[in-house]
Amino acid sequence: MNIPGFDARTVDVAPGVALRTETAGTGTPLVLLHGFPQTRHMWRHVAADLAHDHRVVVPDLRGYGDSDKPAATSPDVYAKRTMAADVVALADALEIDRFALVGHDRGALVAFRAALDHPDRVSHLGILDVVPTLDTWAVLHGVDAAVAFHLYLMAQPPGLPEAMIRGSADAFFGSFLDAWTRDPAAVPADVRAHYLEASRDAVDSIVADYRATATVDVVHDQASLDAGDRLAMPVTVVQQDWGAQLGYDAAGVWRRWAPDLEHLTTTAGHFMAEEAPDDVAAVVRALGRRGLTASGAPATSSGR
Repeated sequence: MNIPGFDARTVDVAPGVALRTETAGTGTPLVLLHGFPQTRHMWRHVAADLAHDHRVVVPDLRGYGDSDKPAATSPDVYAKRTMAADVVALADALEIDRFALVGHDRGALVAFRAALDHPDRVSHLGILDVVPTLDTWAVLHGVDAAVAFHLYLMAQPPGLPEAMIRGSADAFFGSFLDAWTRDPAAVPADVRAHYLEASRDAVDSIVADYRATATVDVVHDQASLDAGDRLAMPVTVVQQDWGAQLGYDAAGVWRRWAPDLEHLTTTAGHFMAEEAPDDVAAVVRALGRRGLTASGAPATSSGR
């Protein structure tokens, strides 16, 4: 599925890996990265809005949607560091030097790593509804970890997770579209069918992406933390109130990574770019102007 008014192209970013990408608009460059179990199409409303005053770039991540899905011959193939390098290579191919980068869910983890590894390229960072990989494992304890059972399933050695998910792919991926959406109308039937088909065709690469989050990504995050690496650019994080639900200081988790932080909570569900696109677009526009939100937006500041 393509976003109306956007130009679609396939861009080589690494040997044997090309990303299907849509672009539109002129102005300050902005790259939007999708989450799970979705494709670039999750940005359709937000991207169309932002293209009025930005050059908007919306790719499918490696392993997802219409982008290439290389075999996971090593943990590094789907490391967030590798996927972040894809994003920088995409910007190079499009002759974009510096850009604002916004990611949702899995895309937010890629954006986080891109901002740490390439601070000269990422001018502003937007994060939707995740905590960094290292902190994800730290905040999930006991029965509260049940909300993220899929993380533990896909962390298992290759073979069994792929077989289990492939055997009930629509039920597995559809369960997240149902459980994480507060407004079911935000993901209409045709879009839901697209997400399910795209995920069904990418089981191996999706599992490899998640398996990296339990292995090599943890190593990379810990090394960055130990080295004192921090996000050098302004960072805006929008989350559901997971801190209150799971008993941790969500803003505090992000503050140790991001000295220049605006942390917001939303009453929308996980798929906020589809449930509250006007509000998300307003937050993205305000990345460099702290404290600005859309009138009536569900986002409220929880501190810097």
